[in-house]
Amino acid sequence: MAYKTEDLKKKAIAAIKAHNLFFIEDVVAFLPCNHATFYNHKLDKINELKELLENNRITVKLKLRKKWESSDNATLQMALMKLICTDDERKRLSMEYKEEEHKGNITIIRKIINGSNGD
Repeated sequence: MAYKTEDLKKKAIAAIKAHNLFFIEDVVAFLPCNHATFYNHKLDKINELKELLENNRITVKLKLRKKWESSDNATLQMALMKLICTDDERKRLSMEYKEEEHKGNITIIRKIINGSNGD
C-alpha cells in the first residue's frame, strides 16, 4: 500500500498528542504502516515530531520532580537530591564513586569508598 508522507506525519502528530508518547519507536505502533515504511518516509527526521516527543518527556519529568519534592518518602527525596546536587554533594551522599584522571594516553580510575581511596 502506498502512503503519503504528509498523511503519516499528521497521524503521527495525533498519536503523540493523544497517547502522550515519549519515543519515536512508540509512534510507529499507532500508524497504519510498518517500521520500514516509517523510516523510508524519513518521519524520524521531522523536527516537529521530535519536539512534541521532547515536550512530553519534559512535562512528565517536571511533574515527577514536583511530586518528589513534596513527598515525605526519603527515597524519592534522595533521588531528587542526586539529580539537582553538585558533584561534590553527590560524592558526599554516595557510599562509593569513581574518579578518573588522564595523564597523556593513560587513564587512572580510583574507586572511592566511604570517602577513602585506600591511600
